[in-house]
Parts: sequence; C-alpha cells; structure tokens
Amino acid sequence: MTTGVAVKKRIVLWGTGVVGSMVLAEIVRHPLFDLVGVGVNNPDKVGKDAGELCGQPKTGVLATNSIEELIAARPDAVVHYGPTAALADENIRVIGAFLRAGIDVCSTAMTPWVWPGMDKLPDVWRDPITEACAEGGASCFTTGIDPGFANDLFPMTLMGLCGEVRSVRASELLDYTAYEGDYEFEMGIGHPPEFTALLEHPDLLVMAWGATVPMIASAAGIELDDITTTWDKWVTPRDRPSAKGVVAAGSVAAIRFTINGIHRGREVITLEHVNRIGRDAAPDWPAGTSDDVYRVDIIGSPSISQETSFRFTDGSGRTPAVAGCLATGMRALNAVPAVNDLPPGWVTALDLPLIPGKGTIR
Repeated sequence: MTTGVAVKKRIVLWGTGVVGSMVLAEIVRHPLFDLVGVGVNNPDKVGKDAGELCGQPKTGVLATNSIEELIAARPDAVVHYGPTAALADENIRVIGAFLRAGIDVCSTAMTPWVWPGMDKLPDVWRDPITEACAEGGASCFTTGIDPGFANDLFPMTLMGLCGEVRSVRASELLDYTAYEGDYEFEMGIGHPPEFTALLEHPDLLVMAWGATVPMIASAAGIELDDITTTWDKWVTPRDRPSAKGVVAAGSVAAIRFTINGIHRGREVITLEHVNRIGRDAAPDWPAGTSDDVYRVDIIGSPSISQETSFRFTDGSGRTPAVAGCLATGMRALNAVPAVNDLPPGWVTALDLPLIPGKGTIR
C-alpha cells in the first residue's frame, strides 16, 4: 500500500463533542472514509445513530461505549476526539486499548503528545503509549491547532523557504467573546488580576503549550539552551459581555503569554498567545489584520509573515473558533492514510508527508 493510491479507509470515531461531531458529519459524506463505529463516553448517546449525533441522515452505525465492539469492527484507524489532558488517564486508557489491538490512532486530545520527547512530559503520560504501540505494532499521532499545526506545520513549512532564520514566532491572536471553551481557571480571564491562573506556572505552561518549541528546534538541527516563559494580564475598565457571561470591570479581560526557545543566549523560537474579550481589549498588544488569526513571523533571509484565518461561509453563523475546531479535527482524520503507512510508534508532524486531503475536492 502506498500513500499515492486512494484507498478507502475504515474509520472508528471516538468522542462526539464539538470537534468530534463536526468531523463525524464530514466522514459520513466523504468518499474515501468508511465509518464503521462511533465511540462515546456519554451513556445518553449509546445506541443513537451516528447521523443523529451529527445532524446527518441515518447511517446504520450506532454509538457504543464498548471499546471491544469497536476493536471487533477492525478499523484501519481510530480518530480520537476525547477530553483534554485534564483527563489524561481516561485518554490513555482508551487510546492504549486500541493501540494494543494493533489499531493506529490519530487524536487531538493530549496536545503535549505533539512532541512526545519533550522533557517536561511526565513518564506516566508517555510510557503507557510507547508500550501500547510496541505491543500492538500500531502508531499514535497527536495534533491540534495550537499546540499543533498552526505552530508546527505552518512555521516549519515557511522556514523551508529561507536561507537563514534569525527568529520565528507563531502567534494565536483570538477574540474569546463568542468562545464557550474553558479559559477562566486556566487563563484567569474573568478573575481579579491577583488571581493566579493555572497556566501562569511556567512548568505547566511549557508542558501544556510548549511542545512545538523543541520540535521546531529539532527540525532546525539545533539544541536549545533553555525554554522561558512570560505572562501578562490586561484589566478591563468596563464590563464586557461574552458568551459565558459578563467580564466585570476590574477583572482580567485579556492575557498574553509567550514560550521562548533560547539558543546561544538569544530568543530564536517564540510561541505567543493573545486571547482577549473584545477586539478593543489590550489595544497595545498584537492583533491580526482581521479577527481571530494564527500568524507566523520569520525574521531571516527572506523574512516572511503569514496570517491564517478559519471561517464558515455556509451561512450557518458558526464562529471562527468553531471553524478552527473543525480544521483541527480534519487534520487528524486526513492524516490516517499516511499514519497507516508509517512504522509502529509515536508519530509527529516531522514524520508525515504532505497531506493535501485526498477526496476533499468532489
């Protein structure tokens, strides 16, 4: 089998939350993927048709919470859209079971796994998957948007156009006004400025978001002296409405953090986040030329700047954040044929060929 031949793949999808349900809708109408199973954690979804879970016609594939049933379907791969690393044990349990059964897994859940060799990744998060891959002769690929393709695939592709790179910066510049994901405890948005958010702790920030810094360094053939972080807060002078309620005056309404790879005493790789409630929040901080963008800036020969935005143009009114979620999920799904062709073990963005999305133009 070669990646140059379009072979229909048998797919099990695990997890039908925001990302999983959107990808599920794409699978059921895709010419090169055959849905053979859907795994769910929510007992209320067990027995429901996959089409019902994603707003599509009935498929005859019923959701189950039985890993054994899904393994028996003999898929080519599982695309896994489980919970975040906050529920690492559950992700490891589910993903590990499929890998031990010899089934490749492409996931968006455990984003520290985008570079599993990262020093700060706990052994208890790495070793069980390493062992499961070896036992089953299977591969495990993890992606995301940031951490993920917006700060690994995008910057590394552009670096390949340069003769010299003096610095590379990958930025997420998002307005969270319509965002319904978790950020209050993690980032401190909506809290008084004296509140210490979870990600303000440098070691946690690097582990959760910084895996692509050593990945880029490895790709460039350098060793980093250190990885440092910065964290800044912006307090709003007025109340700001959001999808999750009002961010009151005197509370944090924007945060900016960086994770920085230091080489020979100089900052050469930077991951930056600016997340704000309202585009006018923190007006002196970086913003995109349009709302909600991912940006890469390379200083070198030549210097390069690129902004990427995700949008729905189908009249559904779904937000750019949701469009980004779909792109995240589709990166994992479209990687399946390439991952199937790789040797067993961990798979990163550096192991994959160009993935142009076979079957997408139709």
